[in-house]
Amino acid sequence: MPNAGDVTGATPIAAAEFAALMAPLGPFSYLIAVGCSGGPDSLGLTRLADDWARVRGGSALALIVEHGLRAESAAEAATLAAGLAAEGIAARILPLGLPPGPGLQERARLARRAALLAACREEGALHLLLGHHAEDQAETVLFRALRGSGPRGLAGMAPLTVAPDALILRPMLGTSRARLAASLEGWSIRPIQDPSNADPRFSRARLRATGELLAASAAAASFARRRARFAAADAVRIAASICLLPEGCAAIQRDRLGQDAVARRVMAALIRAVGGGEHAPPEAAVAALLARGSGTLGGARWLSGGRWLVREAGADRSHGDLWDGRFRSLSPLPADMMLGALGPDAARFRGRARHLPAAALAMLPALRQPGNEALALVPHLAYPDPELAVMYPLIFAPLAGPITESSD
Repeated sequence: MPNAGDVTGATPIAAAEFAALMAPLGPFSYLIAVGCSGGPDSLGLTRLADDWARVRGGSALALIVEHGLRAESAAEAATLAAGLAAEGIAARILPLGLPPGPGLQERARLARRAALLAACREEGALHLLLGHHAEDQAETVLFRALRGSGPRGLAGMAPLTVAPDALILRPMLGTSRARLAASLEGWSIRPIQDPSNADPRFSRARLRATGELLAASAAAASFARRRARFAAADAVRIAASICLLPEGCAAIQRDRLGQDAVARRVMAALIRAVGGGEHAPPEAAVAALLARGSGTLGGARWLSGGRWLVREAGADRSHGDLWDGRFRSLSPLPADMMLGALGPDAARFRGRARHLPAAALAMLPALRQPGNEALALVPHLAYPDPELAVMYPLIFAPLAGPITESSD
């Protein structure tokens, strides 16, 4: 496996090739975010994504996670942001300040993902690009095999993962690290080499340093590329068949979704997110629901006709500051207000929310006056006025997290 700087004989990724890699992942918004660590992989992706977005009248936003684990990391992040700005690429630094201790890499991975998705939400970016490539995919499959993972784990990373805040896209899973690095040729920004990538204290670094495993990685990479091609087709189908809305419900194209294993996994995750549950329902129950085309399961209700999946009316599944297992407040709510479902008052707002079915509208969070329970605020409907709704936003951030089980 070549090191990060070994680009001997590697061909840079052309604009047309990158566009072809992006095409199966669906339509895109004006702004696309890119996780940019400053390493050659993510930096190469950032350059490609910026060029790709500009041609389409859009722009790329580089999100630089600064873990705070090395003394020089803050200065490196600042230098990287300045370099990107000089190239006309907007950048935002996301400091984590992780404390040292056991499970550092796993804690860093989870914190990094949360920070990136939170930034996407705040910046209004609906898509997040990550620079995982063919060698990353091979290492992931090998690492999971050593841990005894089952078929899903051994499938590796998916090119598309649906999270509440953004679609996570990995277009480079079939492309080598060397080609990403070669795509930096002639650019003013030089990549940062993170010494932790070769630190033998971390299991993935030990995996890279083990000759026998690296020799096997070519076979794993071949498998990963085949899997990525099939997964890309699944991603297109998923993107075309479901739409998770910020109002906490999902629009579904039943005929496009189908009833196979992919459809069952996606539907289970949707039920978990829309129903506000901590765990997905059993696969057999999901299969039965898909066969019926409507019904209730896991706190979610699939309406007759198969078009809408909404929260089932009933018991509140609130967890701390996560109301109904689905909505989180971004600012402290008025202490003298009661938070609950919009309920029968939903009939007053049909004209404001014609894109939603009545059952989804009734399950939106609403604030009421204590005592007389008069309706005071419905943030999703900008009631009583947009200015007040902006002051007390409630965002859809379900307890379930991302609606696919694929790992970073």
